[in-house]
Amino acid sequence: MPTGSITDMLGLEEIDRDIYRASFVIEGGRHLYGGQVAAQALMAAGLTVDGDRRPHSLHGYFLRAGEADRPTVFRVERDRDGRSFSARRVVALQRGAVLFNMACSFHVPVDGIEEQVAVPPTLAAPDDLPPYTHGLVSVDMRAPADSPYGWAWPTRFWVRVTEDLGEGELVNACALTYVSDISTGLVKWADAQRGPGPSIDHTVYFHRPLRADRWVLLDLVPHIVAQGRGVYTGSISGSDGRQAVTLVQEGLFWGDMGMVPPASHVAGYGTGS
Repeated sequence: MPTGSITDMLGLEEIDRDIYRASFVIEGGRHLYGGQVAAQALMAAGLTVDGDRRPHSLHGYFLRAGEADRPTVFRVERDRDGRSFSARRVVALQRGAVLFNMACSFHVPVDGIEEQVAVPPTLAAPDDLPPYTHGLVSVDMRAPADSPYGWAWPTRFWVRVTEDLGEGELVNACALTYVSDISTGLVKWADAQRGPGPSIDHTVYFHRPLRADRWVLLDLVPHIVAQGRGVYTGSISGSDGRQAVTLVQEGLFWGDMGMVPPASHVAGYGTGS
C-alpha cells in the first residue's frame, strides 16, 4: 500500500505563475493512477480561480502512461473568466511529455430548482460490508464480496476519504475525482481472454456539493463495447440518496486489442492512464 495522505497528494507547489508541481510519489515502479492525475489537474486549475467559483465539469484525456514514483508538473491556461463561469485548460507533464490534458469549468453557485430522476441503488450499509483492497491513499472502500459479473472489480460500492477534508468545495471535488476512477463499469463483458484496460478519457459533472470524507455511493453502469473501446457511466450519491456527481468514462478493452488483460488490472486497482 502507498504511504502518505490525500492532502499530501493534492498539495501542489507553485513554481511559476500557473505552473504547479505535485511532488507526491509512490515508490515501486507502478503506473500513475488516472484518478490521481485528474484530481491534481483539477486542483491546479482551481488554484487559479476566484474562491467563489466551484468546479462543475471536467473533461480529460489520458495520453501516456505516467510514472507514480516521479513528480508531475501541471501547466494551466486561463481561457476565460466571465461573470459566472471560469474556463481552464490543464496539461500534466513528466519528462517533458504530456501525460494528460483537461478542460474544466467553474461556476458561481446559484439557487434554483433541484430535481433528479434516478434513485440510487440499494446496497448494504458500509459497516455491514467488508473492506475492499485497493491502491489508493486515505480511502476506505466497502463492496460486496462478489462482483455482479464475477470479476474482481466491483461496480457498486461505498467509499470515503479517511482524512478530514472540511467543507471546502474544491478539495472535496478533487477527492471525488480521485475516487471516480477506482473501478470500471465494463466488467459485464469481461472473461478470461478479454477485459477492461486503461482509461483513455474521463468526464465528471459536479451537480451539488458533497463531502468526500463521508460515505458516498458509486454506481457504475456499462453501455457499449465496440472497436476495442468501451463506455460506461456512473453516479456518486451521498448516503441521503442525493446524486452529486455524474461521470462518463471510455476505456480500452484488452482482448479486442489483441492483448490479454494484465494481472494488475484483474486485481482491481484503478483503471487510469
